[in-house]
Amino acid sequence: MADLSAPRLPAARASSPPWAPPAPGNRDVLPGAAQGGVRILLRLEGLVVLAAAVAVYVHLGASWGAFAMLFLLPDLSFLGYLAGPRIGAVAYNAAHSYIGPVALLGLGLVGGMPAALALGLIWSAHIGLDHALGYGLKYGSEFGVTHLGRVGPTDPW
Repeated sequence: MADLSAPRLPAARASSPPWAPPAPGNRDVLPGAAQGGVRILLRLEGLVVLAAAVAVYVHLGASWGAFAMLFLLPDLSFLGYLAGPRIGAVAYNAAHSYIGPVALLGLGLVGGMPAALALGLIWSAHIGLDHALGYGLKYGSEFGVTHLGRVGPTDPW
């Protein structure tokens, strides 16, 4: 005899929301983070930007002392994390996206300002190194969650 009760619906898939931490054993798989070949390509892109910025800096003949002093300057944006993860992510991303350095490079080229050109190259080199090492733009949930995947050890214990 046929069952005339309420229709049966397929079982819902168990999925976690995008803001939820990844399942144990799957910490490197993050929603919104590049994975596999795309992640490798983005990291290689950072390496190419680093190499190109340094090569142009050499050609420019600017001061290596200035390069050494200013190279880590964008990392002062970490101080934004003292105000919380969202503000920290905004500050970090403002200092680690290519918008600022490209604007400086354009200003240096169009305005004939070698100092702006040198600053843009140093800044680009810093971002390129960070991306090559896997330090990507941050999401506001926590410091270690980036567009290039999780930063740091996957299982510290």
